[in-house]
Amino acid sequence: MHAYGPVPSRRLGNSLGVSPIPPKTCSYTCVYCQLGRTSKLQIKRESFFPKWDILGDIEKVVKKSDPDYITFVGDGEPALCKDLGWLIHETKQRWKIPTAVITNGSLLWMEEVRQDLMEADVVLPSLDAGSEEVFKKINRPHKKIKYEQMLGGMIDFSSEYKGKVWIELMLVRDVNDSEEALKDIRKNIELIRYDRAYVNIPIRPPAESWVQPPSTDRILRAQELLGKAQSITNYEKGEFGIEEFSNARSAILEICLRHPLREEQAKEIEKRFAEEGSGTVNSMIGPELLRTYYRGKTYLVPKKFVRR
Repeated sequence: MHAYGPVPSRRLGNSLGVSPIPPKTCSYTCVYCQLGRTSKLQIKRESFFPKWDILGDIEKVVKKSDPDYITFVGDGEPALCKDLGWLIHETKQRWKIPTAVITNGSLLWMEEVRQDLMEADVVLPSLDAGSEEVFKKINRPHKKIKYEQMLGGMIDFSSEYKGKVWIELMLVRDVNDSEEALKDIRKNIELIRYDRAYVNIPIRPPAESWVQPPSTDRILRAQELLGKAQSITNYEKGEFGIEEFSNARSAILEICLRHPLREEQAKEIEKRFAEEGSGTVNSMIGPELLRTYYRGKTYLVPKKFVRR
């Protein structure tokens, strides 16, 4: 299933997600990733799945929902999909719903990637570092991606693109939240034409267990340095789209593969299928899901996620 949701997004409202790539296929293996460590680290673009199958999945979910955005996000880096430009174009031709692309921005130095994103209404690239050293610590990029190359691609894209650019910065304690690191980020983000900036912190279990959010004063300092940055530190609210699923088990498992659920969210899905009291969630813990704890919350993640 390539299309799913809608899911509640803190930036995009009701977001219908589209993943055109295999699970955990990315050009980075970020320390904070909610999907765990990257299984396939690559920069080669491919047609991973038949593009008409992906479009057909989008159509099925659109028919049953009323999303604010159709968001190409992937279970990794969506720009690795060679058909991304075609998918964005066809989506816009068929449905009058704004399109968004959530990307790590690592491949924007490729002209073909920049062209593929031109028809999107909003592009949300990440910039978590202001130097090569911090870049390697937090994003752990493919060995062929260098910081200056990545940054240059973002600058070029923002100057060519006519849609909205919403820059995202993920802050991790003792990695990129120092005064020096934040000033380096500010220096480079000023080279990019953007409409919004978001300061994020990890709220779901990260790939590396040592990852923690910075202190409140560091978050406030990041907002101050970036000027018009908005802080996203709260938990998402709202219901997940489950209309395409026949039972709670399949809905919970599919959503958790892309978006680890708080245990209370999983039990709410169980209730929406009129399965409250059936023990569906509890029966999945062990064979299919694991409980993990992060920042005082209990999350459910697939057993195959790699975390340390």
